[in-house]
Amino acid sequence: MNERTKELITVVSGLPRSGTSMLMQMLAAGGYPCLTDGVREADADNPRGYFEYEKVKRLRRDRAWLPDAEGKAVKIIAQLIPFLPFQFSYRVLLMERDISEVLASQRKMLQHQGKSGGNLSDAELHRIFERQLHEVKLMLARRNIPLFEGAYSEVIQRPVEVAEKICEFLGEDLDVRAMAAAVDPILYRQRRGQ
Repeated sequence: MNERTKELITVVSGLPRSGTSMLMQMLAAGGYPCLTDGVREADADNPRGYFEYEKVKRLRRDRAWLPDAEGKAVKIIAQLIPFLPFQFSYRVLLMERDISEVLASQRKMLQHQGKSGGNLSDAELHRIFERQLHEVKLMLARRNIPLFEGAYSEVIQRPVEVAEKICEFLGEDLDVRAMAAAVDPILYRQRRGQ
């Protein structure tokens, strides 16, 4: 890892079910240190694992763990990005996926867990998610936090090309081939129009 990024927290973000676990897997495969704890185990919805750090879920009220994330990548959903405190330096890799695919993937995951969704319609959720992503991008721009936007479909279709762009953004010499090999197109199951 180069010297200037040892203090940086690299945040992997996006809406739930937008490919953040896949991006974390790519970074880990490429040799980038990741802050994970394995508490949430792999399942049918994420057979290669979630690559999460449990304390992230408490970011609104507990930030004591953030020094552990310096010099590493950590997965933080888009809805929690506004709670990142100012005393740390960040850069963000934001995964974006067609929102109709995100909603379909969430429905499938809730089915597998035997849970029902909320009371909101897909159209309402679509608007909320769009607004949340827009607000996150505005906040990152206001705070001058470097942002890399990656499209889920592009990662699936051109993993080597995207891996190279990620390395360029990070300023790191990671194993691009290993990063690309971490992408499994078979796991792209909820596609638009299906």
